[in-house]
Amino acid sequence: MNIKSILAKPFANYINRQIQKDKQNAVKDQSSLLQSLIKAAQHTRFGKDHSFSTIKDHATYAEMVPIRDYEMFRPYVEEIKSGKQNVLWKGRPIYFAKTSGTTSGVKYIPITKDSIHNHINTARNALLAYMAETGKTEFASGKLIFLSGSPELERIGDIPTGRLSGIVNHHVPKYLRSNQLPSFETNCIEEWETKLDKIVEETITENMTLISGIPPWMQMYFDRLSLQSGKKIGELFPNLQVLVQGGVNFEPYRAKLMESIGRNIDIVELFPASEGFFAFQDSQKEKGLLLNTNSGIFFEFVPVDEIHHEKPTRLTLEHVKLDVNYALIISSNAGLWAYNIGDTVKFVSLDPYRIVVTGRIKHFISAFGEHVIGEEVEQAMMKTLEQCGGKISEFTVAPFVSSDKGKSYHEWFVEFEETPKDIEQFAAILDHTIQQKNVYYEDLITGNILNPLKLTRIRKDGFIDYMKSIGKLGGQNKVPRLSNDRNIADGLQEFCES
Repeated sequence: MNIKSILAKPFANYINRQIQKDKQNAVKDQSSLLQSLIKAAQHTRFGKDHSFSTIKDHATYAEMVPIRDYEMFRPYVEEIKSGKQNVLWKGRPIYFAKTSGTTSGVKYIPITKDSIHNHINTARNALLAYMAETGKTEFASGKLIFLSGSPELERIGDIPTGRLSGIVNHHVPKYLRSNQLPSFETNCIEEWETKLDKIVEETITENMTLISGIPPWMQMYFDRLSLQSGKKIGELFPNLQVLVQGGVNFEPYRAKLMESIGRNIDIVELFPASEGFFAFQDSQKEKGLLLNTNSGIFFEFVPVDEIHHEKPTRLTLEHVKLDVNYALIISSNAGLWAYNIGDTVKFVSLDPYRIVVTGRIKHFISAFGEHVIGEEVEQAMMKTLEQCGGKISEFTVAPFVSSDKGKSYHEWFVEFEETPKDIEQFAAILDHTIQQKNVYYEDLITGNILNPLKLTRIRKDGFIDYMKSIGKLGGQNKVPRLSNDRNIADGLQEFCES
């Protein structure tokens, strides 16, 4: 154990005490935060447009500031890009996080000198909470992968601009720089497979103790390492202690990842986005992610079935309930106001406030009025795998709408790592399980409006090749679990098993 591991323990305990305090004061902190955000921005262009100086409480805020998506923010962002100051927040952003939207094209999300700490400190706090709870600090002595997009930044309106992960790469603390892999030069490689080969080359002989990334990326990395070394990852990296992941539900990937490692290791889950770092796993013993209630972000929660209403119910933290699907709305010191980030969450604990991410507002199937969501298809798949056996690499679901009555259905595109013994029985049980999860889908099946699902098998590495074909292989890109059209389904046709 080196000096970093030794010093990490008292620092972890110090930060963990602050986390425990924040848990107890979550509602109070959120109320105070809204007032301080409004006060700080009352003289900005947005604050004047929405009469911030007259807002005294959340009810007034909800009246004066409607929920927005990026398109409604775009005019303000364009003003910032043109050089204007004090538009959404005091002064000018120190960065734009560049991200792709499903309907808005490229989005430029402001990061301010006040909001950058939310991105940096939350990731740190998640690891320190893990250390404090488990007492495991040894990984701080080894090599750590923090996979990021290219840290090379362009200038948009004289503001440094790039992917969030590339921006954050510039703020890795100095005491971790010597531990960090891959190299800066490798992180700057844009072509994913070339980058992956270089990462393997740089890490295969190192003492890797922590690996961070989204699960599909980690699996590709593990597969390349095993192919080159002929070893399980746990043998290759005997001191590998923890995986840090976020962006997708980990459970569908868990079995294959742990098999690749050759043993079970700890997981720390995060909920970051360009718009903010919203929650993190603070305990290995409890379900869900601790909401980040004292880090510059004010949260509102809208019941999902109201999100498209002109005036939906906007709940603050003290009024949420367990197991209700909410759209997550944020206001922050990045200058985002009642911003609909597009994610949906459920609370699994109210003391403290812990959430699970249930999907994306735009990722659902309701071609026939069923409104099946990501959480339901993932849970149905996991339950069916437990019952029938088999392992999957990836899957996605889309509707097939036929002009012939009774011939429409949901099509599940599945790449199996291990195929179940009876694939027809697997499909039947999967369909029955999703009926149990979604009563509207059950009504459509029992009413003979829909046929049972069709299971289409994708060949080995088919999803990887599909993502490569559309220029979205690697990094933070992932295949949506489900969609309400056939765009992905049509693109997958050439990657089906013959």
